[in-house]
Amino acid sequence: MSGAYAGDRTTGFASPASDSTEGPIDLSEALDLHRPNRYPVRVVGDALAARGILHGDVLIVDTAARPQSGCVVVARWQDQTIVCEITRQRGAWWLRSGRRHDALMQPLDPAHDSEVWAVVAALVRMKV
Repeated sequence: MSGAYAGDRTTGFASPASDSTEGPIDLSEALDLHRPNRYPVRVVGDALAARGILHGDVLIVDTAARPQSGCVVVARWQDQTIVCEITRQRGAWWLRSGRRHDALMQPLDPAHDSEVWAVVAALVRMKV
């Protein structure tokens, strides 16, 4: 067995709903990982815990997606790779930490070593 869950192969009594069980779930297909612009990225730190993104989570990022205000992105800022929220204000893009006490927002300025690398498309949590 490949490690995939199949609802029709359980111990004990067979379920009367076994006719409607779903087949194995292929995470690569569900997360669209066959596309060359999709990558898994592991989160280090808890800056976006308020958004439900925890240390150790795996983000599926898309380098071809266009950022929208309020979405989470992987960005390059002052020689650092960061996961943050991007927002559009006063006609410009701004990077914002998820920490509530960190009110400082940084302008996204390609002339000053900052750019959006990818948009977060999905989250995979390995621990519950």
